[in-house]
Amino acid sequence: VMPVARDHKRALNNDKGLNTGGMGAFSPVPDVTPEQLNEIARTVIQPVIDGMKARGIPYKGVLYAGLMLTPDGARTLEYNCRFGDPETQVILPRLQTDLARIMLACIEGTLDQIDLEWSDDACATVVVASPGYPASYPKGLAISGLDAVQDAMVFHAGTAYKDGQIVTSGGRVMAV
Repeated sequence: VMPVARDHKRALNNDKGLNTGGMGAFSPVPDVTPEQLNEIARTVIQPVIDGMKARGIPYKGVLYAGLMLTPDGARTLEYNCRFGDPETQVILPRLQTDLARIMLACIEGTLDQIDLEWSDDACATVVVASPGYPASYPKGLAISGLDAVQDAMVFHAGTAYKDGQIVTSGGRVMAV
């Protein structure tokens, strides 16, 4: 089980605005204890893996569980067979083990032979969105200032290169 991340779904500051696919995230999540993580692995992740195996379809790859923590425990909102964003954008920078090596071990069935190493550093990201997102929004707006970004990563999502300039082409434009 990889470290957890917490994302924020509301489009506007202070938990206001429409619900979105994710407007930012952070990791680690200090209020999720190792005991909670073990319980989630046992009650949410492992039953899915065991169920697929029992049906003759053993799973190899990423199984991403989107969860909501409630007073009654974790509730599963979704499963994805891919990394989720923006959560991945705050988890993978903390990974010290070569991701290609991990993926190869998944394919070869030797993942249990790899020691995953993680940085204790914290990572956070904020999504830059087009005006109006998640409802209708304009496309083709010029993006400037990327050359001034220092000591940060910029993950492009809804961008395009047009006439020598980076412009918006989606609702969630980038995460920084």
